[in-house]
Amino acid sequence: MQATKVGSREFRENLSSFLESKTPIAITRHGATIGIYLPTRRKPSQAELDALRAAGEKLDAMIAAAGTGEEELMEDFKSLRRETRKQRA
Repeated sequence: MQATKVGSREFRENLSSFLESKTPIAITRHGATIGIYLPTRRKPSQAELDALRAAGEKLDAMIAAAGTGEEELMEDFKSLRRETRKQRA
């Protein structure tokens, strides 16, 4: 991902807008890069949290409809993982 180049004065004056950026920003002074701002992951929106919660509820319903439980699924997962590791070795 290409960083956007911004002078140090412009970065300081427009800091709040740059903090909302989703791309890295190279901060320059006299054309030389003196720092890089790397944005972190933003806080999920309420709609995203609601969608995740709904997906979890749907998964719980599917597990119950299949007549199995979380512990049985975890054992199956661990067993498949062990088999995969043995095949790689």
